[in-house]
Amino acid sequence: MRSILVLFSYHHNNTEKIAKVFAAVLDAQIRTPQEIGPEELQQYDLIGFGSGIYDGKHHRDLLDLADRLPSVVSKKVFLFSTSWDKRIDRIHSSLRERLESKGYIIVDEFNCGGFNTNSFLKYFGGLNKGRPNAEDLKHAEEFVQGVIQKM
Repeated sequence: MRSILVLFSYHHNNTEKIAKVFAAVLDAQIRTPQEIGPEELQQYDLIGFGSGIYDGKHHRDLLDLADRLPSVVSKKVFLFSTSWDKRIDRIHSSLRERLESKGYIIVDEFNCGGFNTNSFLKYFGGLNKGRPNAEDLKHAEEFVQGVIQKM
C-alpha cells in the first residue's frame, strides 16, 4: 500500500512528531502542501493530512491544497492534528468537508495535545507543555495500526 503524509507543522513541530510515528509504521514520505501537487497525490492508496490547529481549523496551506484536489471515487485518507482543543468533530470539520465533497473517504481521525505558546499563552509558559509526550506517540502508533486494519 503506497502511503504519503501531507503535513504543515511549525512553531514547536508538535504535529511533525506525530507524523514521524505514522510515517515509520506506514513506510511513508512526509511532504508539505507546497512540496506536492494535487495530481501527484493521486498515485497513493492512502493519504494522511495533518497540521496543528489554527483558529479552530487545520492550517490554511493544507486547506488550500484540499481545495485544489480533483474529485475522486473513494480515495482513502485520514486526518490528524495537535491542538489544545479535543473536539475533533469541530476542529477537523473544514478539512473533512472539503475532502468529502470531492469523494475522499475519511478512514479515521486523530488528535492529541500539542505545546501551545500562541497569543497570551506565552506569558504563562504555554499550554500542554511536553506534549505530544510518550503516551501520545504510543496512541499515534496504535491509531495508524488501526487505519491499516481498516484498509
